[in-house]
Parts: sequence; C-alpha cells; structure tokens
Amino acid sequence: MKETASVRLREQPLHALSRQADRGRLYLDQGAARLRIRSSVKGFIRNLHLLYGAFPYLPADTGFADHHVELRRGRRLRALIRPQSRFRTDGQEPFEPFPLHGALPLFEWGINWSFAQRANQYILLHSGVLARADQAVIMAAPPGSGKSTLAAAMMLSGFRLLSDEFGVLDPNSGQLLPMLKPVALKNQSVDVIRAFSDQAVIGPLFIGTRKGDVAHLAPNETSTDGLHRPARPALVIFPAFEAGATLDCRLMAGEDAFAHLAFNSFNYHLLGPIGFHAVADVIAACPAYRLRFGQLEAAIEQIRSLLDEADRNTQRAAQGHPK
Repeated sequence: MKETASVRLREQPLHALSRQADRGRLYLDQGAARLRIRSSVKGFIRNLHLLYGAFPYLPADTGFADHHVELRRGRRLRALIRPQSRFRTDGQEPFEPFPLHGALPLFEWGINWSFAQRANQYILLHSGVLARADQAVIMAAPPGSGKSTLAAAMMLSGFRLLSDEFGVLDPNSGQLLPMLKPVALKNQSVDVIRAFSDQAVIGPLFIGTRKGDVAHLAPNETSTDGLHRPARPALVIFPAFEAGATLDCRLMAGEDAFAHLAFNSFNYHLLGPIGFHAVADVIAACPAYRLRFGQLEAAIEQIRSLLDEADRNTQRAAQGHPK
C-alpha cells in the first residue's frame, strides 16, 4: 500500500521551521534514521525547506531521534570575518568548519558520516538503490562513474529513490530500506539533470567544495511517500558512464559480483558472517551486470528490460520451471 505524507515539510511556513530549528526541535524522517536538528543558520533552513519539501512534516514534540545534530555559525571572529558553519552530531564535531554559505553540503556529508558510523545493525552497501514497485535495483560504483546522475534520472523517470549513498540491507529480512536524502550532483551532472527533466527540483550550486561544484536534487513525492516501504533486491548494476559510448551490458560471474559488492561497503568488514551471508544471498537472488553507457535514456531502458527479465525468471522459478 502506498503511504502518503499527511502534511509535507514544504507546507509549513519557513519562519515556523526556523523557530523549531533554533530551539533544537526540528525533526526529519529519512526512513532508516530520524534526525533532530538544531540550527540558527537561516540560509540552511531555506535550503532544507526546498530540498526536503516533499518529506513528511514531524511536529516539534516528536521525541525520539537516532541522531541529534547541530549546525551553527562559527564563534568569535569567525562569526563576522569569513563566517563559518560548524557541524556537530551527538557531541562530536567530525569535520573542519565550512564557509557559512556551504552549510547544506556540510550537513549532508555530516549525516552520511553519522549514519555510516552508527547503523551497524544493517549492512551498508556503498550504492544507490531505486525501486520499480518493490523490485530494487542496487547500483554500486566508485565516484566519477555516473552513478548519482543515473540514479537522479531514474527517479525522474518513474523509479522510487531509496538512497543515492546507502544500500541499507537488513540482514534479517534480506530487504533494502530507504535512507532518503537529496541526490548530490557534481560538476557537469548538474546541467545534465536540469536538461533531462523539467520536474527536477535542484538547490543552489556550491562552487569549489572538497568534491567539486555540487548541487542537490530533491527527492520527489513518489520517493518520500515510500519512506517506510522496503524493497526486495532484484538486480545489481555496476554502472560506468563514458562520453559517447555505445550501451554495453554484460552479465557478471557471481563471485566477481560478490567481491565488488561486499568490498564496496561501509561496514562489511565489521559484521563478519552476518555480512557475508547477507551479501551472498543478494548475489544468489539477483543477476549482476556491468553497464557502460553514454546516454541516460538508453541506460534506463536497459535497466527496465533487465527488471522485466528478472521478474519473468522469478515467476518461472515459482512455477517450478528452469530459468
């Protein structure tokens, strides 16, 4: 059953959200984690209002949160001269200060760090995850592969985004859980996604960050309405963008896919047999492909075709027929 947010964050007046944040009582539900935010950085709250606008609004008396985070201005002279933003989570300050105007990317990277450090009840694959209905596509690849751009385009083409950063695999159920945040687009990807769809809601461009020029794509309502809707692994993709390349899709051997997926993980090495068996079950259940692409539309159509084939094979297996 599709969930629908009764009240969305964007429906709240900006001044009301600012007041909650100033008091440390602004909450965000990202699916696998809930945040409690304190901040008086006005530009940050405006960006949050835009990029998390489709998320459910949580009242100030919500209570429990997995992570307590604070984003504040620099102190003393740094409040006036070349002002800074500082990020704290549960009493720790894991990063050096950013320029004040870079509060949003600091927040996004800080949340990634916090979740990766603490959510060890899950296997945290370093991958994007999207779903068609409840069929999940796991996309694992190193930076610069075009993974985030492809994930953004898939969301804008009707797929449900679960995460751009984390494949949150529950070892007990074998399902993937949403850990939903804006998609971080870097450098040329920003203009590529602007041109791809007029439905893209993209925040401001932050120039010259530690990861290049960065802007964030807001998750759409299809994605935020599924915040607590898991998906079953159906397909593993290792994408690689190459300008001008002809589409090339190749099935991988199971042992190669296992190695690439397991070791492209935030915490596999910590979980021992639990992580091994969970990833092995994914590879046993899902075909895995290397996908080289030069055009987003062709890559998305290929992924749809692979999902159709995986669905047919699942139905044959359920009927007792060989694949």
